[in-house]
Amino acid sequence: MNFWQKLKKPIFVLAPMADVTDAAFRRVIAKYGKPDVMWTEFVSADGLALAPEEGRKKLLKDLEYSESERPIVAQFFTSSPANMRLAAQLAANLGFDGIDINMGCPDKSIEKQGAGAAMIKSSEKALEIIEAAKVSGLPVSVKTRIGFNTVDIETWIPVLLSSGLAALTVHLRTRKEMSKVPAHWEYMKRIVELRNELAPDTLILGNGDVTTLDEARKKVEETGCDGVMIGKGIFGNPWLFANLAQIKSGSQIEHPSEALAKEDRLRVLVEHTKLFEELLPHKSFAIMRKHFKAYVKDFDGTAELRAQLMESNNTSEVSSIVDNYLSSI
Repeated sequence: MNFWQKLKKPIFVLAPMADVTDAAFRRVIAKYGKPDVMWTEFVSADGLALAPEEGRKKLLKDLEYSESERPIVAQFFTSSPANMRLAAQLAANLGFDGIDINMGCPDKSIEKQGAGAAMIKSSEKALEIIEAAKVSGLPVSVKTRIGFNTVDIETWIPVLLSSGLAALTVHLRTRKEMSKVPAHWEYMKRIVELRNELAPDTLILGNGDVTTLDEARKKVEETGCDGVMIGKGIFGNPWLFANLAQIKSGSQIEHPSEALAKEDRLRVLVEHTKLFEELLPHKSFAIMRKHFKAYVKDFDGTAELRAQLMESNNTSEVSSIVDNYLSSI
């Protein structure tokens, strides 16, 4: 069953981000403001197929999810159809709702494997990878960019649309541009036209420089795409998608994070930290620390609080720091 076709448009989803949208943060987001669809962080299909047992166990931790996150999509990267087939079947066995293939990551270590954004330069291989993922029986989607060194939507996008994808997310920058220039939303109307001509059943989601639901709704209205993927707006703001129903209906909304008291935000920070320790004991606590700055970034006069949080090493210390701060205000 293709869950994508059951979603009410416009569709607003959470971007998969390495060392950000891990199992702990996704669980917090699902509780306080759930998007239409959630993704795992991207996972190496090659690693799942070839890594020693200990390495494979760590990768499998990245594929853990809670029922509260559904629909939940497993994102993989690889240039090996055989390894994609294995990963896709694993995703089906684990009960995922869909599979997404990363064909846009600009990380050089990923590209050296022929994966991520390197797929843009290898259309035939990209199609083989997509077909391999379909063995799972799950709906397959792709996240990519508008080109490698130059904008290439007239050739690259049709290749992907020819493969019968359930959804296609387009980060509106080239690989060469990374995130150094504004996203080229001016190309989205043409991408939608190509979809309408070549694959009318494929949903098109845009990605790039959108940080709020208000902005996302405007992009849908301006371009005709089916929805928007939001990434950086989620930092320190698990309430980002809290008013999804209102935004879909066209209502004006009050941004939840702005209305929350300091105590509410700090208590969620502690809750997030506890989940990180419980669910991801194999990961460095430094990953959690980068969330701390985001949670308190809008607070006035909290330089000392931020400094203390950045020196913390576990949930107990974080909880104590927060309690002391709250008792002083």
